[in-house]
This record gives sequence, C-alpha cells and structure tokens, in this order.
Amino acid sequence: MLLVGESGSRQRLSTEESPVTVSATLAANEAIAARRAAGLEVLALGFGEAGIPVHPLLRQRLAQAAGEIAYGPVAGIDAAREAAAGYWTRRGLPTEAGHVLLGPGSKPILFALLHAVGGDVVLPAPAWVSYAAQSQLLGREPIRVPVPVGEGGVPDAEAMDAAVRAARAAGRDPRVVVVTLPDNPTGRLASERSVKALCETARELDLLIVADEIYRDLVFEEGPFPSPAAWAPERTVTTTSLSKNYALGGWRVGAARFPDSPMGTRLLESVRGTASELWSSTPMPMQHAAAYAWGDPPELVERVAAARRLHGSVARAVAGTFASVGCTVPAPQGGFYVWPDFAPLRGALAERWGVATSADLARVLLDEFGVVVLPGSAFGDDPASLTLRVAVTGIYGVSDSERLAALVAPEPAAMPWIAESLEGLRDKLAALVAAP
Repeated sequence: MLLVGESGSRQRLSTEESPVTVSATLAANEAIAARRAAGLEVLALGFGEAGIPVHPLLRQRLAQAAGEIAYGPVAGIDAAREAAAGYWTRRGLPTEAGHVLLGPGSKPILFALLHAVGGDVVLPAPAWVSYAAQSQLLGREPIRVPVPVGEGGVPDAEAMDAAVRAARAAGRDPRVVVVTLPDNPTGRLASERSVKALCETARELDLLIVADEIYRDLVFEEGPFPSPAAWAPERTVTTTSLSKNYALGGWRVGAARFPDSPMGTRLLESVRGTASELWSSTPMPMQHAAAYAWGDPPELVERVAAARRLHGSVARAVAGTFASVGCTVPAPQGGFYVWPDFAPLRGALAERWGVATSADLARVLLDEFGVVVLPGSAFGDDPASLTLRVAVTGIYGVSDSERLAALVAPEPAAMPWIAESLEGLRDKLAALVAAP
C-alpha cells in the first residue's frame, strides 16, 4: 500500500509491520453472526457480552440526553465524575470527583494509561486479550507471569519479582502491571493473600498497578473484595464501566480512579492530555446515563443483583457440563466465564481429531459441532495447553422476553431454553471426547 504525503512523497506501508489483528473476542462475535446469517447451527459461547436487555430507566435517561451534542470536558462532566466517585466510595475506596476521568469505554482509558506511563507492561498469564494487544500497539511485548495456582487475574507475586528483575537486567523497563478482579478469562477472583502480595511486590519494584474491576459487581458470593487500591492506594489506578454489570457494552462509557497522590495527579493530567487527542470527550448522552447508573439507584441495584444471580447460575451449570465429560474446571466466582481444561482428555482428542493445541480444539468445536469458544492461547496461555474461554451469556435466550424471564427466574439455569442449550452442549462435548 502506498501513502502519499502532503509534499507528494510516497511511503510504502506493509501490513507485516503490525502484529495486531482484530480482537479475538470481537472476531468471535463476527463469526457467530456470519454462521447465523448463513443458516448454520451455532452455539454462541465465544463473545463476552452481558446478554441481558437494557433497563428501561437507563434507556429513558439516554433518550432524555439525546440532544446533548456539545463537546464536554475532557475528563467528564461534574455529575458523572461525582457519581463515579460515589460509586467507589460506597465500595470502600474513598474517592474525590477530581481524581476521576471518564472515557468512551475502559479500553481506550487503558490504552491512554499505558501510553502515559511508558515502559514495559507486566500481565498475568492468562489475561484478557486486549491487554497484550495494546502493549504491542505501543511497541512493547508484554512480560507474562503465571497466576497463583487455582486463581486468576493477578500474577504470582514471587514469579513477578523474578520476571521483572530479569527483564531489567536484560535492559527492559517494566513500569506497570495490569490485573483483573474478578478475572476474564478464568472467571476466578484472586485471593486477598495474593492481592496483598502483589501490592507489596509492586511497591518494592516501583510498579504502577492498573486494576480492571469491570466485573466487580458480578462476584457471585458476598464477602470482602480484594481491590489493590485498598493496600497500595498511592500506586493503583482502578477502572470500571457500565458494559458488564448493566449490559451496556455498545454504549461505550468507562471511568478511571486515580491515586490521591502527587504521582496520581501527574498521571491523571498526562492521561487527560492523551484523551484530548484521542477522543476529545466522552459522548454527552452516555455521561448523563452514567451519572444516573453510578449513583446506585435502588431499581438498578436490584437489576445488578438479578444479573449476578443469572450469571452465577448459568456459569456453574456450564462448568458442571464440561466437568461431566472429564475436563478440569475451576469453579467460576464472578463475571460470566468458564475456563475448562481438556488436558485429561488429550490422548482421545489427539487420536480422533488431531488436536494438539487449544487453537486446534476451538477449531474442531466450531467446524464439527458449531460451538464458538476461544482458545486459551488467545489469552496468553501456553499454545500447547487445551484450555478454552467459554462465555456463558450466549444461551440466556434468543429474545428479550426470554432473557428477561431468565433474569428474574429463581433458578435461571433451569429455564427450558437454557436447560436445552446445556443438554445440547453436553451431547456435543460427549461426541467430541468419545473414543474413535
């Protein structure tokens, strides 16, 4: 491809210069749509969308603000920043509105953060696909560190210490670690012990912590939430959005909470400057809807509680389905993901289907059984592993009426259409792992 500059000079742009392709999660969504358009069978377990209808009051707030077309402040309007500050304060993280910045979703905020901080990025392995991709877009190969055994979302502190010191000895410059609580892709919530150890190690290594807590309100069991900002407040930036707890992924509005420290103030101003060039300001109608939602009105708190029950019921049922055919499956604790490992079935899968990697396994499930899932390798897991990321929301219903019925059901997994999907999944998995 040739690009012609203002002076008439020509430059050749090679697609080989960029390793970044369409996000695996978004590609899965497009694959689902394409199969359905072609009239092919599909069991959609690949895309991490919340899968419930928009609450009518949120839709109403957006409609009321539809005429707000002016550019707003780069960091967000006061009402939305104050609401986000209240949201975090009520969750045990005292926050002032001046330490909050809004953006069109948490993904661009993360990119602006990584750009502002500079240096190399430390990630848990596995981790959500966009963390590594954004690091690569900035010209930095991420430093991946295994998670503690049985956990997810945070690097093992001892392994992180060794990896960072080795990277620095080799001339690299690690400056930030990104964590997710609870985790995508594993559905696990890191323990308080692991988060405290992470914070201590990050302080010793002088690493900024970026805590993606987008699924915080969707932890299935009540109890203390292990936010890094509680133990390393001076060096933790916390992000959230409305896309998961309120199922507003397409509305694109997120927020970041910056440390109340000189470093936090400098970082916020740097990110604000970057934001002014990347997105100017978050769309005004979204900000007004966010100001209402982050206020935790009772009707929306009730909706989130129902969503949490729905996600927990179906995630546990899906995990049980994979376990029933011989997979190792960590019990999901939050969000709407399951992380089955087919390692105990490796021999049968290799003999019958030629499966040697998680990508092979995902391909066979799609081509032979119409099941859309993502390979563990897309999240930084060892390609030779046989892990999959399964998003359970694709079986909540084919219409808003079914999804609403599942949302209010006392036992959502028992709803006829969900039970039928679970039975179909069990049959497909049994056929997949059956002896040739």
